[in-house]
Amino acid sequence: MVKEVVALLPMKAHSERVKGKNFRLFNGKPLFRWVLDALLEVESISKVVINTDARSILTEHGLSDASRVLIRDRRPELCGDFVSMNHILADDLAAVPADVYLMTHTTNPLLSSATIREALRRFEDSRGEADSLFSVNKVQSRFYKADGSPVNHDPHNLIRTQDLEPWYEENSNLYIFTPESFKRTNARIGVKPILFETPRIESFDIDTLDDWTICELLAKELLSARG
Repeated sequence: MVKEVVALLPMKAHSERVKGKNFRLFNGKPLFRWVLDALLEVESISKVVINTDARSILTEHGLSDASRVLIRDRRPELCGDFVSMNHILADDLAAVPADVYLMTHTTNPLLSSATIREALRRFEDSRGEADSLFSVNKVQSRFYKADGSPVNHDPHNLIRTQDLEPWYEENSNLYIFTPESFKRTNARIGVKPILFETPRIESFDIDTLDDWTICELLAKELLSARG
């Protein structure tokens, strides 16, 4: 049975640390177009839902409702920098039914369609065992508390970092879940999630101007390598 997959791509006009970053030109096209184009390359995604308070800005950049793009005007009570993303997702789920939801951000411009496809495949193959999936970075480093005390190692008995127990950092690249999973937790991560390790070069989430500079340089290199 073919399941309907809907991608959720929330997008707001305001950004605190990088002004207007969702619409700022990133290697020749607005930042939001990078991940939107990657989503639209994935054939199994039937629709991309953009929950936004910036419809007019999207229109200025040539984006409007289309057969696979649905722009939803964000309700006033869901606008602002301190509204939980889970509340916005709940509003989308109530309005746009689907069997499976995939959520990502405009600030993940290096995320590829191949990685999105692989995440969907992993989730589908694990149905019955897992109820959700979220992307992570695998980290094997020595950590300390603010007072200098070690967290995950013994400084007097050093072992190679590659032999340390792996820790997994949520990198905000993508989330996959079902309506049932979301209902159980009221969150995009369910009770039995898959930790999906994304390629390190794709795993950046732009939050600061330094992030922007690094990602833009990487994007140029990737585009050059592809010819």
